[in-house]
Amino acid sequence: MAGVRHEAAEVSKTSSTAHGTHPGPQPPTPPAGSGHVTDELLELSLGYLYSAALHSAARFNIADHLAAGPRTADELAGAARLNGPHLYRLLRFLATKGVFREDDEGRFHLTALAQPLRTDSEQSLRDYVMVRGEPAFWQSAAQLHEAVRTGTTAFENVFGVPFYDHVAADAELSRAFNSSMAAFSEALSNGVVEAFDFSAFHSAVDVGGGRGGLLRAVLRQNAHMTGTLFDLESVVAGHVLDVPELAGRWSAEAGDFFVRVPPGADLYLLKHVLASWPDEACVRILRTCRAAMPAHGRLLVINALIPAGNEPHAGKTGDVLMMTVLNGRGRTRAEYETLLTAAGFAVTRVLDASSHASVVEAVVAG
Repeated sequence: MAGVRHEAAEVSKTSSTAHGTHPGPQPPTPPAGSGHVTDELLELSLGYLYSAALHSAARFNIADHLAAGPRTADELAGAARLNGPHLYRLLRFLATKGVFREDDEGRFHLTALAQPLRTDSEQSLRDYVMVRGEPAFWQSAAQLHEAVRTGTTAFENVFGVPFYDHVAADAELSRAFNSSMAAFSEALSNGVVEAFDFSAFHSAVDVGGGRGGLLRAVLRQNAHMTGTLFDLESVVAGHVLDVPELAGRWSAEAGDFFVRVPPGADLYLLKHVLASWPDEACVRILRTCRAAMPAHGRLLVINALIPAGNEPHAGKTGDVLMMTVLNGRGRTRAEYETLLTAAGFAVTRVLDASSHASVVEAVVAG
């Protein structure tokens, strides 16, 4: 949209009126030959097609089928049991965004954007991409307008129950969703470990830590530490902590972070938890953590922080996602500080790990 802003800046002020005054800047009018503005708007209006195409490519493991080298659409269709001509059209479409690349012989190649769609990629996002194309997300997004009109959550308007209740009642969706969040967490955890110095801490509790991707990354890089993964029983059952280098240094505990969390650790981690909940619920979670922490303890709140301005940012995208599926929200740094203050914490510093994860460090207020 940079072109749109540039054109707006070029619109001149209106000439003098009948009274000789200058009314100042007028609303921008697209200049003649501004077809690219129309094209961009139309492209944005069809953005859901890219989500659908990515979901299809992930579902059929197209990136895995290309791991050994480039193949034609017909070859891929034979391997994946798909319709060749339709698959070609899908891949040609994704190639316009750099997901796959077609060569002069009609063979498709993996690209940097396509590599994370491989199931064996070190930071695979295949499960995350695929689950976001499931009806729970699609149908909720289709009702975003109703959420905006009423201030409610689109998912609950469609399905009649909160998102997490719906997921818990569907074993297959629960498995897929937890796997998708683990994939997302894995892609971000190393950045958090690089951004924050854990050397002064000896024990950590990963509150609402899912399968333990962040805790695993922390313990791998800090051999002096022990850690506890804390989440719902159905989630921690699929933990990823049972690896040789962590032997004897971890535990997994099931429970409800609105009620209690394991006490006495040096460090408490809340990664991508608070964005899923409204303010009052966030304060409850934070107070539960505060009650468990010793006086010297530290809390790390890890979430995208929404910046000011009109530039794209992962926090702004995540905020709209929250509006469709959860009764949560993305927040600015000031908004997180307000929540922490209300729960009895004081912010000591903020570190940026990535657009998806800033680290807000807090201590118990004196």
